[in-house]
Amino acid sequence: MEALLSNAAQCCPFLAKTSPAALRQLSSTCPHPLRSAMMSTSAGAVAVGGNSALFRAAQHCPVMGRAMAIRSMKVARSAPRVARHVSQRAGISSSHPQNMASPLSESVAAGRVGAVPEFLVRAETVAPIKKPAPVPETKPAAFKGGRFEYDSFFAEELEKKHNDKSYRYFNNINRLAKLFPMAHTGTGEHVTVWCSNDYLGMSKHPLVTETMKLTIDKYGAGAGGTRNIAGNAQLHLSLEQELASLHGKDSALVFSSCFVANDATLATLASKMPGTVIFSDSSNHASMIQGIRNSRASKVIFRHNDVAHLESLLQQCDPAAPKIIAFESVYSMCGSIGPIKEIAALAKKYNALTFLDEVHAVGMYGKTGAGVAEYIDAMADMDIITGTLGKAFGVVGGYIAGSARLVDYIRSYAPGFIFTTSLPPAVVAGTLASIRHLRKSGVERAGQQIKTRQLKSILGDLGIPVVPNPSHIVPVLVGDAETAKSVSDELLLKYKIYVQSINFPTVARGEERLRITPTPGHTDVHMNYLVDSLSTIWRERGLKKEHDWAAEGGRAGVGLDRHVPQLVTEVDVAAGLATIDTESVPLFSQPGAHLVEASA
Repeated sequence: MEALLSNAAQCCPFLAKTSPAALRQLSSTCPHPLRSAMMSTSAGAVAVGGNSALFRAAQHCPVMGRAMAIRSMKVARSAPRVARHVSQRAGISSSHPQNMASPLSESVAAGRVGAVPEFLVRAETVAPIKKPAPVPETKPAAFKGGRFEYDSFFAEELEKKHNDKSYRYFNNINRLAKLFPMAHTGTGEHVTVWCSNDYLGMSKHPLVTETMKLTIDKYGAGAGGTRNIAGNAQLHLSLEQELASLHGKDSALVFSSCFVANDATLATLASKMPGTVIFSDSSNHASMIQGIRNSRASKVIFRHNDVAHLESLLQQCDPAAPKIIAFESVYSMCGSIGPIKEIAALAKKYNALTFLDEVHAVGMYGKTGAGVAEYIDAMADMDIITGTLGKAFGVVGGYIAGSARLVDYIRSYAPGFIFTTSLPPAVVAGTLASIRHLRKSGVERAGQQIKTRQLKSILGDLGIPVVPNPSHIVPVLVGDAETAKSVSDELLLKYKIYVQSINFPTVARGEERLRITPTPGHTDVHMNYLVDSLSTIWRERGLKKEHDWAAEGGRAGVGLDRHVPQLVTEVDVAAGLATIDTESVPLFSQPGAHLVEASA
């Protein structure tokens, strides 16, 4: 003992000036309530020193005091288990009130086993392991013979989808680039596609496809890793610079899809900023809803496009709390357009960030295709703009654009960006070609607007119920899930027209519909055949027309005698037709070669 103390005394001033005899005297104490029990375990012997003077002196030591406090907490957490072990060894019954505190826990609470500083409590305390949810008394069919049958559970859940008509069927549709908007089915039959999100046909544009071919030859098929590991090429940086410029922002960040971009950005922002409250439009896309859920932040849902309701909710929020208002520019299932300027004004008034999803608007609106915010001159008022590379731009991927610090923050913290393989070089090069072309050319946008106006007008004259909206979406109300699916099937099988039905939960029950999206590639022949086919089906099936819905008080905006003008004016459509990107018209032998070479 003396040799041990001699070595320790070189490091500890207290031991250096205290004799071994004095230490023995200081260590004498009356027994601790659980001392005899705890001495049976080495952990307890170390942690519990009783009420001796030596123990109290050690508590004041900056080194020993900290170590003892940490050890006390660990012992306190294990006390019930140790007490049960001791009771069992001593033959003592373990039946006692569950709320009875153990002697050791009482000692810790009273400070007799060492006071635990608050910062140590935060550092050492770990969340308890949650007990699994109790098995419900009314067991589903998946419980058989005391076991959980996984396949039975899956079958039950799928049966629910079939019964409520929300089960999703995926048609085998293979779009043909050289015959756009035609496709062939799994049997090889040709059909006309009327519901694609390739709104402008850019997926088959020669500039895009040739650029992608050349890029594959030069850089191969894959990116090689995450952006942090071998997947950060000049093409990716050029695309982000192009997107930032498109939206008038400092920076942009490219993701594998806009679902991931929305999810990762909202989840990262709201989970990191303390006390964040997210205000979300009731019709927001599933990607934003998922991001809000993953953030675990407080959320407040305001009625669709209801600015007054939004302000009433903002007024109830703590003025000091971080706030995010998440909404869309074009809501793709109903075609409505968000009140961007009005929400921007509220965000400024109540110190909130604006999160604008322009997924169905980029490439489609504005002089350079930056979206609705560009068209109405409100881009500068948006803090975060998100978009897709897989709809009007015709390729795949998603992105965010915003201030340099905000984008760098997401780049540095968002798992959905950090830990996923980056987009392949050919995809990035093709997207760059598409964006640069559409920034100069308004012909595609104007052509799509013309076809949308034409189809809405014809269907309206026939009384076929189109949900009124100011955008490029043509939703035809059916009002029943099973009927909507059946009409979609008939169009495909009998008329060789592919229009997907939209059911719950994508739209509300009773508002099921066909979602039609005209493109510049649809000719008058295509359109007349579509209209004739719909008219025949409506007549033969006795489906409700506009006046029928009006007689019932209207639904989803149909039957309310409401005229909604298109957002894009006739003047702007005419101006778009006059803008042609002559530099990218594929008159040269290798369109897109300059883009690939520029990335070298």
